[in-house]
Amino acid sequence: MSAHAETQTPQQPGNKKGKRKGALLVLTLLFVIIAVAYGIYWFLVLRHYENTDDAYVAGNQVQIMSQVSGSVTKVWADNTDFVKQGDVLVTLDQADAEQAFEQAQTVLASSVRQTRQLMINSKQYQANIELQKTSLAQAQSDLNRRVPLGNANLIGREELQHARDAVASAQAQLDVAVQQYNANQAMILGTKLEEQPSVKQAAAELRNAWMALQRTKIVSPMTGYVSRRVVQVGAQISPTTPLMAIVPASGLWVDANFKETQLAHMRIGQPATVVSDIYGDKVEYTGKVVGLDMGTGSAFSLLPAQNATGNWIKVVQRLPVRIELDAKQLEQHPLRIGLSTLATVDTSNREGSMLANTTRHSPVYESNARELNLAPANELINSIIQANAG
Repeated sequence: MSAHAETQTPQQPGNKKGKRKGALLVLTLLFVIIAVAYGIYWFLVLRHYENTDDAYVAGNQVQIMSQVSGSVTKVWADNTDFVKQGDVLVTLDQADAEQAFEQAQTVLASSVRQTRQLMINSKQYQANIELQKTSLAQAQSDLNRRVPLGNANLIGREELQHARDAVASAQAQLDVAVQQYNANQAMILGTKLEEQPSVKQAAAELRNAWMALQRTKIVSPMTGYVSRRVVQVGAQISPTTPLMAIVPASGLWVDANFKETQLAHMRIGQPATVVSDIYGDKVEYTGKVVGLDMGTGSAFSLLPAQNATGNWIKVVQRLPVRIELDAKQLEQHPLRIGLSTLATVDTSNREGSMLANTTRHSPVYESNARELNLAPANELINSIIQANAG
């Protein structure tokens, strides 16, 4: 054995136990501090946040349908195509619509001429009344001259009776002329030609035919992207046939399905953050709660659950909460309908209401792309009336 080994002194077991106990004490103290700090942080901050991963992007899906029946000749857009408001999506065969349009023009021209004839007949009936008045006056004058002669037996009774019959006949003819005039006046009532009922009806039919011709071109009511196109060239469609859908890239929102146990302090207007799976944590959307639905998903399902049965098991329900997203962030990082997200709502500010208590005074969505300017049709109607009025 060497001298170095002899000089070593063995360590005392008590020193090892003391160091171990001290390390455990420090470690325990550290865990207690962390737990207390987390408890304080949870009480001050985390308890005001509710989150769920049962949240999905939602948006408008504008169903495109035709306003008239017809056969499809052209399809101008396909799935994933970008279209602007007013762009033509589908074109229908215009042969039937053009034929109906030409027929409506002919009906209007004929109606104007017939009504014009009634108005001319009114003057003719007035002249006939004056003529019958003159005839009645002549017959009455002849009778007045013959009455003294008949009383003096200077003329026969037969001639006197003929004079009386002539007066009665003239009076009857005058009555017929007056009734003819009144009947004609009942048809026109002194109204202007373009305001006559038959002319207005024909003009309305022409306007309808013109609109039907314009509607053979089906336009997009919104700016967005084409989805679910089912229309095919050659198909015979009606106003109830779905053709495709237009999905706007703006105005999207998130339907976050929170548990009913998370809704006690949730209010309209509270700030929210949304993280989408498509971009991950790198992109965080800011938004706010704009409303809580009036029923759970199971309540609005096609076959709602019947909890009155004996095999009832309580299941925590979820209620859709609508979160509006920032428009600029959506423009920078577009989303798609149906994408999964993680939604978090800050419930610290509880001044808002759980249900909306104000009514809207303006439309939520609107589009005038399918509104037709009737000025060209009205100009055509006026030109037809003027051309056939004489």
